Amino acid sequence: MSKVSMRKFLYPLLLVLVTIGLLYVEKYVDHKQNEPNLIEGEKPKFDTKTELLPTSTTGSIIHHNYYSLSYAEDHEQAEWVAYELNKEQLVNNDFKRPYFEIDLAVPTGAAHWRNYKKSGYDRGHLCPAADREFSREAYEETFLTSNISPQLNAFNAGIWNRLEQKVRYWAKSYDGVYVITGGVLENDLEQIGTEGVSVPREFYKILYDVRNGEHTAIAFLFPHQASNEGLYTFVTSIDHIERRTGIDFFSTLPDTIENELEKSSDLKKWSLK
Repeated sequence: MSKVSMRKFLYPLLLVLVTIGLLYVEKYVDHKQNEPNLIEGEKPKFDTKTELLPTSTTGSIIHHNYYSLSYAEDHEQAEWVAYELNKEQLVNNDFKRPYFEIDLAVPTGAAHWRNYKKSGYDRGHLCPAADREFSREAYEETFLTSNISPQLNAFNAGIWNRLEQKVRYWAKSYDGVYVITGGVLENDLEQIGTEGVSVPREFYKILYDVRNGEHTAIAFLFPHQASNEGLYTFVTSIDHIERRTGIDFFSTLPDTIENELEKSSDLKKWSLK
């Protein structure tokens, strides 16, 4: 066989082998992403202060070990995720990033991670993985699909990440804060994937703390887009977020405290140590 003939035979063969190899890798990754990260019975329990949870517009509240959430089946994501972030939890253990896992605790069935594949959106954490590095179990629990929402990378890695870092700064400065976060879920949102995961046009984060017996809170509402503006540009009142979401925050607090907290957007009061 001549060298020219050998090349004509080898090139198609190499192409076939490369294609088979790529298909195998994709199948292997898909298989690995379906493997469970968490082993029942080995996860320590942690108090998520359920008495401070917002109301659920869907009636589907899920309590995990390190955060709670209200799942909105129509949008295939949580309408809110709530958790306490204490000073001692601010540990950087540099854990290996696990694969995302379907949240089997959601009765209606949580969305599959494949909905995000080639969608142009990040799998944006609501409870950040970096807030839960104090144990591997807590860290891996943030990779449940009920804890993610579609986010543009420029937003997720930009101003949203800046806010998450600021929250950790405040948790360290104030010896802990209570965090509630989510996307504004409404009608006529863009959807991705075969299950129709909604893409919020806005995301919010609410922080609450008690210092020297005084209740204080601050709320942020961001348009879902890249921004170089300062974080404080997006400070708003909890009342405003309630009107945008239909969720009642801090309804278990005495009315006088709740009303004062929810009408305020006083950043100076929040920032005082």
